[in-house]
Amino acid sequence: MPMNPALQAAVKALTRLMPDTSASWADQRKAEEAAAKLTIVDPRCRIDDMTATAADGYEIPLRLFTPLDIDLSLKTGLHVSEDFRGTILFFHGGGFANGDVGFYTDACQRMALKLERRVLSVEYRRSPEHKFPTALEDCYEVARQLFAGTLLPDVKLRHIVLMGDSAGGNLAAGVSLLARDRGEFAVPTQVLLYPLTYNDHSLETIFDSVRENGEDYLLTREDIVAYVDLYLRDVADFTDSRFAPLIASSLADQPRTLVVTAEYDPLRDEGEAFAARLEAEGNEVVCVRMFDAVHGYFLYPSVLSLVRDTYELIANFLDDDDIEHKGEAPWLPLLGTD
Repeated sequence: MPMNPALQAAVKALTRLMPDTSASWADQRKAEEAAAKLTIVDPRCRIDDMTATAADGYEIPLRLFTPLDIDLSLKTGLHVSEDFRGTILFFHGGGFANGDVGFYTDACQRMALKLERRVLSVEYRRSPEHKFPTALEDCYEVARQLFAGTLLPDVKLRHIVLMGDSAGGNLAAGVSLLARDRGEFAVPTQVLLYPLTYNDHSLETIFDSVRENGEDYLLTREDIVAYVDLYLRDVADFTDSRFAPLIASSLADQPRTLVVTAEYDPLRDEGEAFAARLEAEGNEVVCVRMFDAVHGYFLYPSVLSLVRDTYELIANFLDDDDIEHKGEAPWLPLLGTD
């Protein structure tokens, strides 16, 4: 559906003002660090910092968000289960080079409160200092330890959810595939928000959204190419399915999956193609496209209806409630909805 003309003009103007990603990623980090210092901690959510040790000895920083104002029906006497309704293992976005647990603190505490689940956010090592597959292996190791019960002893394995936005969605999908292939644990559920899943973002790509949305909607095609170039080691990595899960030879035996895409996102079509392949290969999948949305919208204030509606979708999916599409719904049902 067409975007409001005034809003579209504003988004286009803002896009034109944004600097070249290949040269500005370090400055963006500084801006995000400054923004993170302005985050207001919600007293309804406890925040704890911890670490997980990677295979090479690196201590991966983690931040745990525990909601405190859960429904009384979840309390037993004076004891409140720390696991509540489950634990979300969250991988942040930022093109593999930007974003961190500090910048995502507001989003993660909001997530914990709205979804009534603990959120464990992972500060994986970022590019260009650490190339592929370091970020993926960091995320995998945290997931492995979480499923082994060594990070959070009270975790309920069947209630663990992998979740990520953008590059974090790519990492969540990659961890689920690695878990299947390595056989160390099985992921029951994953939520992928406008994920990167494919390897070609040139003008010759098979996906129309890269051409249709690649210039005027904040995240540009050139941004994607620049982030990928910062992340990958060499040309061979482009054809590695650990980087581009859509090209994996098999997507069978994957988690129950929710994929949420944004109408005006260059990555829209590849996220939806990934969902379609998951379903075609026997997995349970729900996929919706949010109208009027651009890449990264999930980080916007929760007072916006678009963000509230996305939380409602995620909550219904996690609680195994029916996701019904009504005439006024601000999203297009693609897979797995009534």
